Amino acid sequence: MTDALAPERAAARHRSLWLDVWLQFRTHRGALVGVVVFGLIVVGVLFGPLIHDVDPQYLDYKSKNQGMSWAHPMGTDNLGRDMFAQVLAGGRTSLAVGVTAMALSLTLGTFVGVMAGFFRPLEGPLMRFTDLFLALPILPLLLVIIMLFRDPLRTAFGPEIGIFILIVFVIGITSWMQTARIVRGEVLAIKEREFVLAARSIGTRPHRIILRHLFPNVLSPIMVSATLGVAQAIITESALSFLGLGFPSDFPTWGRLLYDGVPFLNLTPDRVIWPGLAISLTVLSVNYMGDGLRDALDPRIRGR
Repeated sequence: MTDALAPERAAARHRSLWLDVWLQFRTHRGALVGVVVFGLIVVGVLFGPLIHDVDPQYLDYKSKNQGMSWAHPMGTDNLGRDMFAQVLAGGRTSLAVGVTAMALSLTLGTFVGVMAGFFRPLEGPLMRFTDLFLALPILPLLLVIIMLFRDPLRTAFGPEIGIFILIVFVIGITSWMQTARIVRGEVLAIKEREFVLAARSIGTRPHRIILRHLFPNVLSPIMVSATLGVAQAIITESALSFLGLGFPSDFPTWGRLLYDGVPFLNLTPDRVIWPGLAISLTVLSVNYMGDGLRDALDPRIRGR
């Protein structure tokens, strides 16, 4: 009896960390639904134009303000442009902004958090700098930065690339503070552990301790912050575009489609429903994925 159970026990002992994370993650039904929905959205915006190959900027005045049909699954706008094609094109831009801004925010927040947690002389100045950014009114700050730098960047890089760089930059530099505080707390706890003290005792240089010992152990909260950061960046970009300060009208995003559709809300409400639904589903799915990942990476929950 004991010999028959020995292989299973050995497999359980040698089970990898990421397998344990996946086994816990898949017990979170909301997270699995979020993965499926977000995956469908990503596949749709990336490969949908290969099936629905209508130019999102093609003007067909004879078909303006139409409802749903086989030719136009989401109807048309006041200029006869296909809304389904515009939602797909806007999704590519919104997701690109979300992922890129999240990467910038995560890099900056992780750097500040690690430096503040590991080097005691830097902790005070860096955390007061973080508190200063937390105290700033984010939306007015975003509006001021965009108004000041929108035209110079448009002139230097073109209307689309210039606005993309500006939107990613302003979202990234105004959303790193929570990541920095979380990472700092983790580093303060981990740097007193025995393996870090042993590395210091044998003369290991600080940058090697950070890269080989600290960073892998703070990867879990960073991954959770990454999933939530994508959703926050998409919401921020949509808000800026809805206020008319984002991308130009011929370069659609989900927020820009909402902004353009508001004046025609009584005539064709579908113009607002579809991009709003895309934003809501994306943000909800990413948030559920973040919740599931947070639970899966928590050893207290994973060990139950």
